[in-house]
Amino acid sequence: MKIVPLFDRVVVEATELEEKTKSGIVLLAKDQEKPQMAKVVAVGPGGLVDGKDVKMQVKVGDVVLYSRYAGSEFKIDGKEVTIMRQNDILAIVK
Repeated sequence: MKIVPLFDRVVVEATELEEKTKSGIVLLAKDQEKPQMAKVVAVGPGGLVDGKDVKMQVKVGDVVLYSRYAGSEFKIDGKEVTIMRQNDILAIVK
């Protein structure tokens, strides 16, 4: 199934959760933090949003950092994705 976001929406797929700390301690699923880094898998066209012209700053394939509680999570074709507004994205990781 293909997801086509509308307006200034972006679809991201979270990066893998860390299962070990840097010191080698194995984390249980309940102790792992929700990831805030993700790969962009679809981008809306931008355009007129709330009376303002929005130009999309991210593109498919970018790795981004986003706000902790941003967006809405969905499970599509067995993959978990998050759909959020572009302004919930804080930075592009290069």
